[in-house]
Amino acid sequence: MGTTAQLGTGWRLGELAARPGTPSGERLAAGRHEFGDGLLQVPAGDGPVPLVVLFHGAGSNPERVLAVMKDRPALVYAPKSGARTWDAIHGNFGPDVEALDRSLAELFEHFEVSRAAIAGFSDGASYALSLGLVNGTLFEHVVAFSPGFVVPGARAGKPEVFVSHGRQDGVLPIEATSRRIVPALRIVGYRVDYREFTGGHEVPPSVADAAFRRIV
Repeated sequence: MGTTAQLGTGWRLGELAARPGTPSGERLAAGRHEFGDGLLQVPAGDGPVPLVVLFHGAGSNPERVLAVMKDRPALVYAPKSGARTWDAIHGNFGPDVEALDRSLAELFEHFEVSRAAIAGFSDGASYALSLGLVNGTLFEHVVAFSPGFVVPGARAGKPEVFVSHGRQDGVLPIEATSRRIVPALRIVGYRVDYREFTGGHEVPPSVADAAFRRIV
């Protein structure tokens, strides 16, 4: 029997109930699949795999954000936000959390997950940081490429955090975002690998490599 807990009980707080366990279903074939509300990228091979949940930016889509993963040997789930951006960006956690919880529960029925990370770019980075800190007992790593803020809320566990930001970012200027976010995280005890780079609102390949090196 796979993993399923009672779903949805804490989704308004950003809490995910799904947890990895022993899969009861057949492993999906290597390649890209439509899955849940987004896309699932399955690596070749058998056995346990690292999972990366990857959130796109505002107005973007799962296919576009998957480019930051290239051909890394990880199971990558990139959901699609229900609206133009993620629910908590303009208010509270809501249906996007519920949809993710259900998709993860189904995913854990098909794959044995060795470790899990949550990541995103821009609004997706803000969402990954916010959900990752709430669900630090599920996600060992949180990766935020050019985040804007962190949604206040309860915290669980102490995941390792990676944050990157371009010094010339004109969309989410660094002074008002990461240069405030990172010190605040460190003050409350999070270990943060922070990388500033010369550039704008983007994810340079070298930054993505640094972020995922310890995960995949």
